[in-house]
Amino acid sequence: MFESVLIANRGEIAVRIARTCREMGLRTVAVYSTVDRDSAVVRLADEAVQIGPGPSRRSYLSAPAIIEAARRTGADAIHPGYGFLSEDPDFAEICEADGITFIGPPPAVMAALGDKARTRGIMAGLGLPVLPGTTDAVESAAHARVVAEEIGFPLIIKAVAGGGGRGVRVVRDPASFLGEFASARAEAQLLFGDNRVYIERYLESARHVEVQVLTDRYGNGIHLGERDCSVQRRHQKLIEESPAPGLPQHMVDRMTAAAVTGALGVGYVGAGTFEFLVGGGDDFHLMEVNCRLQVEHPVSELVTGVDLVRQQILVAAGERLALTQADVTQRGTAIECRVNVEDPTRGFVPTPGELTRFDLPAGPFVRVDTHGYAGYRVPADYDSLLAKVVVWAPDRTQALARMARALDECAIEGPGVATTREFLRSTLDHPLFRAAKHDTSLVDTMLTGLQPDTTEAPGRH
Repeated sequence: MFESVLIANRGEIAVRIARTCREMGLRTVAVYSTVDRDSAVVRLADEAVQIGPGPSRRSYLSAPAIIEAARRTGADAIHPGYGFLSEDPDFAEICEADGITFIGPPPAVMAALGDKARTRGIMAGLGLPVLPGTTDAVESAAHARVVAEEIGFPLIIKAVAGGGGRGVRVVRDPASFLGEFASARAEAQLLFGDNRVYIERYLESARHVEVQVLTDRYGNGIHLGERDCSVQRRHQKLIEESPAPGLPQHMVDRMTAAAVTGALGVGYVGAGTFEFLVGGGDDFHLMEVNCRLQVEHPVSELVTGVDLVRQQILVAAGERLALTQADVTQRGTAIECRVNVEDPTRGFVPTPGELTRFDLPAGPFVRVDTHGYAGYRVPADYDSLLAKVVVWAPDRTQALARMARALDECAIEGPGVATTREFLRSTLDHPLFRAAKHDTSLVDTMLTGLQPDTTEAPGRH
């Protein structure tokens, strides 16, 4: 087992990792930028090292600075959290060359699955369903036009190196396709330093459902059930829940089995997520694989009782999975709401600033993952996620009521600061969401005032 773990991240996920390390008796090292000197994890960790100025490319994305911090502090493992360097195979290789364990999948697996177009081809070869589209990058306008004619409209253009809902463009009008294609490549270059894109069929009405997998280096693999992540703005999630409501059990069984097959088929090691789009009928299609811990991992933890960060650390240390699939039981319903520092009334624009009031919910079966506190100044340099409010209850009806109560207790204020709390609260009351008939268009539906049919969705059978 490791002696010291450096947490190569910030915010609530850094705090989350530090807490599990503390419970496991592991020494922790936090890294921080100049604007994060007063962050919660700096006070919580055993040691903290400043690694650069505010811009992430000069701090949290600086592999040399993070490796040097690990050397100086004697850290023998690095947990990357999510975002930043968490899915960078080059960084994982650097760690390996320096004799530091990267808590994540092998670099070669990350490299293969980090190429979203290549992932489609690999997983199709393993028998997983994928939408019509390309399995390689589309690098010329002429090629793109041929592909578009073959798969038809609407279609979606995605960055090969994309993630986190960024680098995505939906095209419905053939006349605008080539312009969107050129813009998508330029945007991919700006966001990821890689202008390659791929194209696939776009499902207008689909649910976003993902499966949490956990594997070790000895060929053992399990899943921890599925999560519904359909409530999104600009392809970024706002509410997640497990299990996914309203899906027939036979579909869930096929989807979870496919995810484990895919993970074992590529030699995956650690915690990962297979993301699917669920259309009408019994169809589901693989969208991508995320080689890291997900923001929404707490809902899987609450319904299974499995600490995913602990499992990541144990597997990275070379231990076999102590769990078999028969040991994993999903109980009740868990829901997570992301409280972001942004204004839904202005297109979810970030609203950083000092928090003069920071009251969080509590009570039975309520968990809050956050790095905020009264007096904390939310920086403008990073993602706007401030807190994740997560609840558990024996069934979905009670979970919705508990989440409504928890959000009502949440009070976050500051000059110029706005949060998504009220928007999340109204989402819980939306008839489509309550009836489990929502899909990825729900937020747009709410913002435009549309009110489609709300007939009750069937339960699992």
